[in-house]
Amino acid sequence: MTDTLKLDPAKTAVVLIEYQNEFASEGGVLHGAVAPVMDKTGMLANTVAFVDSARAAGATIMHAPITFSAGYNELTRHPYGILKGVVDGNAFVKGSWGAAIIDDLTPAETDIVIEGKRGLDTFASTNLDFILRSKGIETIVLAGFLTNCCVESTMRSGYEAGFRVITLTDCLAGTSQEEHDNAITFDYPMFSHPMESQDVLAAL
Repeated sequence: MTDTLKLDPAKTAVVLIEYQNEFASEGGVLHGAVAPVMDKTGMLANTVAFVDSARAAGATIMHAPITFSAGYNELTRHPYGILKGVVDGNAFVKGSWGAAIIDDLTPAETDIVIEGKRGLDTFASTNLDFILRSKGIETIVLAGFLTNCCVESTMRSGYEAGFRVITLTDCLAGTSQEEHDNAITFDYPMFSHPMESQDVLAAL
């Protein structure tokens, strides 16, 4: 794959999923759950280095934070699964420190912040698809949290929508190493090209 892969930066977008304090910073509500995998993969440092180089190469950098109003009025009155954990932890409340994008990945002037993410799939409730198509993007490169949740949901939708999807295996983290490894090993190859960030940069 890496021998023949060539990416046109003008037609490539990097989608950074939920690099927010709740996940990525000490003191975040969900940080403790993902910290072990973050540390093992080195995903934060890998992502920062990748984004700097991809931006310099001319790729579009997109940030996809998840946020909710206080009281979570956007969600069902009886949330369950992963979103119940968000509500119970009072996480990702709009305007809070926890919902803010981490300082290391503060959006540059040329970056795009995707608006409206209220669930797992970044395509589902946002303007992502509209922006990608209006910019003529053909390849989306995914990184972020959680490996087997929001990143995987977005990957599947991107695949179904006809984009070439690349997943950065060293720029991801889940709530356990087992879930993280299982998703990359068994699910990701069906819906994306799983690659390490350095290999993708070489293709740009």
